[in-house]
Amino acid sequence: MTASADTLRRTPLYALHLELGAKMVPFAGYEMPVQYPAGILKEHLHTREKAGLFDVSHMGQGFLSGDTAALERVTPADVTGLKEGMQRYGLLLTEAGTIRDDFMFSRLAGEADLYLVVNADTKEGDFAYIREKLKGAAALTPRFDRALLALQGPLAAEVLERHAPGISQMTFMQVRRASVAGTPAIVSRTGYTGEDGFEISLEGTDAERVARALLGESEVLPIGLGARDSLRLEAGLCLYGHDIDTSRNPAEASLMWSIGKRRKEARDFPGAEKTMGAQAIKRVGILPDGRAPAREGTEVADKSGRIIGKITSGGFGPSLNGPLAMGYVESAFTVIGTEVDLMVRGKPMPAHIAAMPFVPNRYRR
Repeated sequence: MTASADTLRRTPLYALHLELGAKMVPFAGYEMPVQYPAGILKEHLHTREKAGLFDVSHMGQGFLSGDTAALERVTPADVTGLKEGMQRYGLLLTEAGTIRDDFMFSRLAGEADLYLVVNADTKEGDFAYIREKLKGAAALTPRFDRALLALQGPLAAEVLERHAPGISQMTFMQVRRASVAGTPAIVSRTGYTGEDGFEISLEGTDAERVARALLGESEVLPIGLGARDSLRLEAGLCLYGHDIDTSRNPAEASLMWSIGKRRKEARDFPGAEKTMGAQAIKRVGILPDGRAPAREGTEVADKSGRIIGKITSGGFGPSLNGPLAMGYVESAFTVIGTEVDLMVRGKPMPAHIAAMPFVPNRYRR
């Protein structure tokens, strides 16, 4: 976020963002659109109601070849059990078992390699770490030249079907190679909004043409990072570097669902004994009882005033029409409905522990 303008990278859609009137900001070493003229609120609600197109080309894409099962050295996910044509969420762990990053990995039908997508800010380090830990077993080939688009919302399938016939038959977490607007692509039915939708990986040189084709549909608006953040927060999804980082293990982060059953039983992943044991803190959803939002860093107190945790993400939820947050609290306070206080400028503001997602997910299963 501190890089100067002349050192920031640009995605293949940079010129299109400017043409569309985007407000560009530094993010993960790139110049990225935070919003368009419609504004964050409208972009958020439009994605929930129709379909929004996101440029996520700053993410790190790559292909793992060789003994791909070796990926289990650095993730607790079940890699060997992943079926062809499917994608899975994984955590990239440090040697101590804390979370270095979260990522997606896919097994395309008829292909030996695994397709990986990691976070933008950590991609070079993630790929170097994977290479080091899998040395002699598997080889990783980064594809930073590829672009990545996300089409999200309840009308996403209807829109994409016009440009990729048959694609609407896919279900949540399926992945396949397909032709989108006449362009070879890797398409997965997934996303980061809690809505139905797709992520479309393609050569960077093809990105603008495909993006223009999708934006040409009446249901689609371009969506920036601002709405992407409020959408993922309503969906209860973590943002790396905020809600998860190398100070947290999978259990503390409430991400035990991402660990394969076989891996839990074998306890054969980094930090397994600590992760499988009792945890002093847990990630939870928190809803302020008033209208004022609780921002990242806000301390959470019990009703006696003792500090029991901290907010890691917070803001206004347009779909909820109210404030929402997530953060870490002592395990004794994780029961849904537990009353707590948020310490804002030294004053306690009432709130309560809430279930996530805050807005129901609408994936097509």
